[in-house]
Amino acid sequence: MTLTFNNADEQQRWYAVDDGVMGGVSQSRFSVADGEGRFQGEVSLENGGGFASVRREPNGFESTLAGAKGIAVSVLGDGRTYQLRLKSTTLGDASAYRVKFTPSADTWETIHFPWDAFEAVRRGTLLSDAPAITPSDIHMLGFLIADRTAGPFCLQVKRIESID
Repeated sequence: MTLTFNNADEQQRWYAVDDGVMGGVSQSRFSVADGEGRFQGEVSLENGGGFASVRREPNGFESTLAGAKGIAVSVLGDGRTYQLRLKSTTLGDASAYRVKFTPSADTWETIHFPWDAFEAVRRGTLLSDAPAITPSDIHMLGFLIADRTAGPFCLQVKRIESID
Protein backbone atom coordinates (compact mmCIF):
# COMPACT_ATOMS: atom_id res chain seq x y z
CA MET A 1 0.00 0.00 0.00
CA THR A 2 1.35 3.40 -0.94
CA LEU A 3 -0.59 6.61 -0.57
CA THR A 4 0.79 9.71 -2.29
CA PHE A 5 -0.56 13.22 -2.80
CA ASN A 6 -0.08 13.77 -6.52
CA ASN A 7 -3.81 13.77 -7.28
CA ALA A 8 -5.95 16.71 -6.11
CA ASP A 9 -8.89 14.29 -5.69
CA GLU A 10 -7.08 12.85 -2.65
CA GLN A 11 -8.11 15.94 -0.66
CA GLN A 12 -11.78 14.90 -0.90
CA ARG A 13 -11.08 11.65 0.96
CA TRP A 14 -9.95 13.45 4.15
CA TYR A 15 -12.21 15.10 6.71
CA ALA A 16 -11.69 16.88 10.03
CA VAL A 17 -12.88 15.68 13.43
CA ASP A 18 -11.92 18.39 15.92
CA ASP A 19 -12.71 19.07 19.56
CA GLY A 20 -15.92 20.87 18.56
CA VAL A 21 -17.56 17.47 19.07
CA MET A 22 -17.13 18.18 22.82
CA GLY A 23 -17.45 21.97 22.91
CA GLY A 24 -13.90 22.98 21.94
CA VAL A 25 -12.99 25.46 19.23
CA SER A 26 -9.87 23.96 17.61
CA GLN A 27 -9.94 23.84 13.81
CA SER A 28 -8.11 21.76 11.23
CA ARG A 29 -8.16 20.86 7.58
CA PHE A 30 -6.33 18.62 5.16
CA SER A 31 -5.24 20.02 1.81
CA VAL A 32 -3.38 18.52 -1.14
CA ALA A 33 -1.06 20.55 -3.39
CA ASP A 34 2.36 20.21 -5.02
CA GLY A 35 2.67 16.49 -4.25
CA GLU A 36 2.07 16.73 -0.52
CA GLY A 37 -0.75 16.60 1.97
CA ARG A 38 -0.98 19.17 4.75
CA PHE A 39 -2.71 18.64 8.08
CA GLN A 40 -2.93 22.16 9.46
CA GLY A 41 -4.98 24.42 11.63
CA GLU A 42 -5.01 25.79 15.14
CA VAL A 43 -5.37 24.05 18.49
CA SER A 44 -7.33 25.92 21.16
CA LEU A 45 -7.53 24.95 24.82
CA GLU A 46 -10.74 26.96 25.32
CA ASN A 47 -13.97 25.30 26.44
CA GLY A 48 -12.17 22.12 27.52
CA GLY A 49 -10.85 21.47 24.00
CA GLY A 50 -7.33 20.77 22.87
CA PHE A 51 -7.30 18.43 19.88
CA ALA A 52 -7.64 18.48 16.13
CA SER A 53 -7.65 15.54 13.76
CA VAL A 54 -8.22 14.43 10.20
CA ARG A 55 -9.26 11.01 8.96
CA ARG A 56 -9.22 9.19 5.66
CA GLU A 57 -11.31 6.29 4.56
CA PRO A 58 -8.90 3.65 3.24
CA ASN A 59 -11.09 2.87 0.20
CA GLY A 60 -9.99 -0.76 -0.03
CA PHE A 61 -6.28 -0.49 0.74
CA GLU A 62 -6.78 -2.09 4.15
CA SER A 63 -6.61 -5.51 2.49
CA THR A 64 -3.04 -4.72 1.42
CA LEU A 65 -2.01 -4.18 5.04
CA ALA A 66 -2.62 -7.82 6.00
CA GLY A 67 0.90 -8.98 5.10
CA ALA A 68 2.66 -5.77 6.09
CA LYS A 69 4.97 -5.34 9.08
CA GLY A 70 3.77 -1.80 9.83
CA ILE A 71 3.31 1.65 8.32
CA ALA A 72 5.84 4.31 7.32
CA VAL A 73 5.14 8.02 6.86
CA SER A 74 7.31 10.56 5.02
CA VAL A 75 6.74 13.84 6.85
CA LEU A 76 8.01 17.31 7.68
CA GLY A 77 6.88 18.71 10.99
CA ASP A 78 6.86 21.95 12.94
CA GLY A 79 8.36 20.87 16.26
CA ARG A 80 5.05 19.57 17.65
CA THR A 81 4.04 16.00 18.50
CA TYR A 82 1.46 14.23 16.35
CA GLN A 83 -0.28 10.89 16.36
CA LEU A 84 -0.86 8.48 13.51
CA ARG A 85 -4.18 6.84 14.32
CA LEU A 86 -5.69 3.67 12.91
CA LYS A 87 -9.33 2.73 13.39
CA SER A 88 -10.02 -0.98 13.56
CA THR A 89 -13.11 -3.14 13.57
CA THR A 90 -11.55 -4.83 16.61
CA LEU A 91 -12.10 -1.74 18.79
CA GLY A 92 -15.22 0.30 19.51
CA ASP A 93 -16.10 3.39 17.49
CA ALA A 94 -14.57 5.87 20.00
CA SER A 95 -11.30 3.91 20.16
CA ALA A 96 -8.22 3.69 17.94
CA TYR A 97 -4.66 2.44 17.78
CA ARG A 98 -2.14 5.29 17.95
CA VAL A 99 1.55 5.96 17.76
CA LYS A 100 3.05 9.34 18.73
CA PHE A 101 5.84 11.02 16.77
CA THR A 102 7.62 14.37 16.62
CA PRO A 103 8.92 14.83 13.08
CA SER A 104 11.80 17.12 12.21
CA ALA A 105 10.92 20.72 11.39
CA ASP A 106 14.01 21.07 9.17
CA THR A 107 14.23 17.95 7.00
CA TRP A 108 11.80 15.53 5.39
CA GLU A 109 12.08 12.14 7.06
CA THR A 110 10.50 8.72 6.74
CA ILE A 111 9.45 7.28 10.08
CA HIS A 112 8.71 3.54 10.38
CA PHE A 113 6.11 2.24 12.81
CA PRO A 114 5.95 -1.55 13.30
CA TRP A 115 2.53 -2.81 14.39
CA ASP A 116 3.72 -3.40 17.96
CA ALA A 117 4.48 0.35 18.32
CA PHE A 118 0.74 1.12 18.27
CA GLU A 119 -1.25 1.31 21.50
CA ALA A 120 -5.01 1.15 21.87
CA VAL A 121 -6.70 4.27 23.28
CA ARG A 122 -10.20 5.54 23.92
CA ARG A 123 -10.47 9.33 24.13
CA GLY A 124 -6.81 9.57 25.13
CA THR A 125 -6.92 6.84 27.77
CA LEU A 126 -4.83 3.71 27.24
CA LEU A 127 -6.81 0.49 26.90
CA SER A 128 -4.62 -2.02 28.69
CA ASP A 129 -6.93 -4.96 27.93
CA ALA A 130 -7.28 -4.31 24.18
CA PRO A 131 -6.01 -6.91 21.71
CA ALA A 132 -2.94 -6.26 19.61
CA ILE A 133 -3.62 -4.57 16.29
CA THR A 134 -4.76 -6.81 13.44
CA PRO A 135 -3.72 -5.09 10.19
CA SER A 136 -6.52 -6.63 8.11
CA ASP A 137 -9.10 -5.08 10.51
CA ILE A 138 -7.95 -1.48 9.86
CA HIS A 139 -10.70 0.53 8.19
CA MET A 140 -9.53 4.13 8.63
CA LEU A 141 -6.36 6.13 9.21
CA GLY A 142 -5.67 9.66 10.28
CA PHE A 143 -3.54 12.19 12.10
CA LEU A 144 -4.24 13.89 15.42
CA ILE A 145 -2.59 16.63 17.43
CA ALA A 146 -3.31 16.85 21.16
CA ASP A 147 -0.09 18.12 22.75
CA ARG A 148 -1.78 20.48 25.27
CA THR A 149 -0.32 23.47 23.42
CA ALA A 150 -2.49 26.18 21.90
CA GLY A 151 -1.51 27.65 18.55
CA PRO A 152 -1.10 26.93 14.85
CA PHE A 153 0.28 23.66 13.51
CA CYS A 154 1.22 22.15 10.17
CA LEU A 155 2.25 18.58 9.38
CA GLN A 156 3.35 18.02 5.77
CA VAL A 157 3.00 14.49 4.40
CA LYS A 158 4.57 13.14 1.16
CA ARG A 159 3.59 9.50 1.47
CA ILE A 160 2.07 6.84 3.68
CA GLU A 161 3.05 3.27 2.90
CA SER A 162 3.02 -0.21 4.27
CA ILE A 163 6.28 -1.73 5.49
CA ASP A 164 6.74 -5.05 3.71
